[in-house]
Amino acid sequence: MTATLRVPRTRGALSGLLLVLLGLWGALMPLIGPYFHFGFTPDKAWHLTSGRVWLQIIPGCAVFLGGLIALGSANRAFAAFGAWLAALGGAWFVVGVPLSAAWADQGHTQLGQAIGGTTRQVTEQLSLLYGLGVVAVFLAAVALGRLAVVGVKDAALAEQEAAATDEDAGPDASTDPRPPLERRPGPERGAVPARRGPWPENVPATPTESADPRTVGPADVKVAGEPGTEGTRNPERPGANA
Repeated sequence: MTATLRVPRTRGALSGLLLVLLGLWGALMPLIGPYFHFGFTPDKAWHLTSGRVWLQIIPGCAVFLGGLIALGSANRAFAAFGAWLAALGGAWFVVGVPLSAAWADQGHTQLGQAIGGTTRQVTEQLSLLYGLGVVAVFLAAVALGRLAVVGVKDAALAEQEAAATDEDAGPDASTDPRPPLERRPGPERGAVPARRGPWPENVPATPTESADPRTVGPADVKVAGEPGTEGTRNPERPGANA
């Protein structure tokens, strides 16, 4: 999730640049417009009134700052914040003057009358207020739409950053501190287990038994039915037992 917040700076470059220019136009024209008799009363350059500050300069600064953030930020969330700031500034250009009529009688913050004839007044209202605000909101919405989409370049950039992070961490880095479990070898499939009885598996040999039958002497051969040494028959001396 943290990697997808990374966005190329070119994503909001065009919209951010246009918003910066619109913000400069909206914030500076109330101050320098009277030089050309273009603006609203009073027809004095660099003269600050409450109407100019709240209805033109402040929203112009908001559009300028929002466009600057969208232009230079490589973070998706921060760039979206700049686009929202520019959208709010543009919306205030549109609704600010009508709403100022609610407090114009008390604080006198309503903007003055447009200078010149009818055509110039329409041009001044569109270029300095309503039209300026609509264009700013549109560009901010375009920037927000582009920032809301995770493109192919964003995914490739996230993969490159993840690969670089893995290389910096090294092969020994692991998020799991426990060692991997080793699987013990079990019996083969189909093998029959050995049968175990109550007797011991390894019975020691008796002294009379021998592992090699060739070591048995003739004197040790017993005759059936004759117990003891009396029944022992020696084949070398046939008459010994007579």
